[in-house]
Amino acid sequence: MTRRLRRRAWVASSVLIATGLVIASLLGGCVLPPKDTRREPAIDAHELGLTAAEVTPAGEQWWRALDDAQLDALIEQALAANPSLTQATAQLRVAQAAVEAANAGLYPRAKFSGSALRQHAPENYIIPPPLAGSDFWMAQVGATLSWDIDFWGRQADAVAQTRDLAGAADFERESARLLLAATLVQAYVGLYRADALVDIAAQSEGQRQHILDLTRQRVAAGLDTRLELREAESELPQARVERAQAQTQADLAVHALAMLAGRGAEGYAGISRPQLNPDAVLPLPEQLPINLLARRPDVLAARLRVEGADAQRRAARAAFYPDVSITALAGVASFGLSNLFQANARGFGVGPVVSLPLFDAGKLRAQYQGSEAAIDSAIATYNDTVLRAVQQSADELSRIDALTRERIDQQATLEAAEDGYRIAEERYRAGLAGYLSVLSAETQVLSARRQSVQIVSDLALARVNLLLQLGGSFDPQKHASRVSP
Repeated sequence: MTRRLRRRAWVASSVLIATGLVIASLLGGCVLPPKDTRREPAIDAHELGLTAAEVTPAGEQWWRALDDAQLDALIEQALAANPSLTQATAQLRVAQAAVEAANAGLYPRAKFSGSALRQHAPENYIIPPPLAGSDFWMAQVGATLSWDIDFWGRQADAVAQTRDLAGAADFERESARLLLAATLVQAYVGLYRADALVDIAAQSEGQRQHILDLTRQRVAAGLDTRLELREAESELPQARVERAQAQTQADLAVHALAMLAGRGAEGYAGISRPQLNPDAVLPLPEQLPINLLARRPDVLAARLRVEGADAQRRAARAAFYPDVSITALAGVASFGLSNLFQANARGFGVGPVVSLPLFDAGKLRAQYQGSEAAIDSAIATYNDTVLRAVQQSADELSRIDALTRERIDQQATLEAAEDGYRIAEERYRAGLAGYLSVLSAETQVLSARRQSVQIVSDLALARVNLLLQLGGSFDPQKHASRVSP
């Protein structure tokens, strides 16, 4: 082909491309998506009454403040082997792979292909003799280069959506880590409480055995009747039942701890009595901090899912407009393998490809409406997450305040009940009071002891829960690139 012919071909190709783009744009103007529906806005964090000073993240291993080496080891095992955390990590990897796949759509794609087909041509075929009616090889080797020109931003929005979803998966993994550590600490406090109740039950059993021995002495001395003796004898089996029930709760707590640590029944024997400090000081505020929502990975994940849903909507809108791509190919083809790489076997081509949706039975419209519904769902989930975050944090603050006051009053109650039991026992020994007075005093002291253990453990749990509601050791600064301004 001469230079002039090549120039004419290039001009014709350019005119064809320009004409195709103009026609596609004109036609595209006639195929428009539905109008956006009115939706509820996302909650404004400034309207939620968060006024206290900002709170800083807790230490990476905040549970070490409880001063229990066994607890430290269990959490380390859980973070390494718990199935729920492994699942969250796998979901993050899936989301990251989706980002890479979507991002690849922005770049040209090249493909190499080759084929060799042995075939027999009919005699009346359009191929002239000597190929007609003979067997021969049909071979071709070539390369194709194609590039989708993202005029309307559909590919870019698809990439933005996958990045937002990957960021949400990253935050959800952080949330899963925090929840796992906090749940294990809560189960450990549960074991601490159960063991304390076992001790109280054992102490109660000892006290009732002592009263039974004393009653037998009084009956032998003629100071009591067999009625008091039978009453004292009936209380001892009940104490054993209470001790067995408390031990069962301790066993269940051990099972829960082993499960959270990613272990089975073989791990039960390795979990001993907790030695934690339930009064450990944790970095907790007294009011709702102004940066509460920015400190919670679940809130940030919900926010990114809203942004991802909006990117999906934009991509669905762009699907109504023409797709334009450029395709180029070059290669060789021939009848017979011996001619495949000769000069006259070469061929090439380049040109635009324009596609425009004209009729699809409402598929694009349905996809767009689905994307709008996805935004509504994401916004509702975000608003619910935000409101729950504020409520849960406020609940724990109130619970800590109430339990702190209750603990002071309960301590006074316990001291009075123990003094009352001591006095009742002395009066009973001296013959100045009956068995019922001792039994009543014992019931009060046991109730006070159980209530004291309950308040101490509940206060420890409330502190851990509040730390979790405030984001624990999560530091949003380390994930700043994930959060859109």
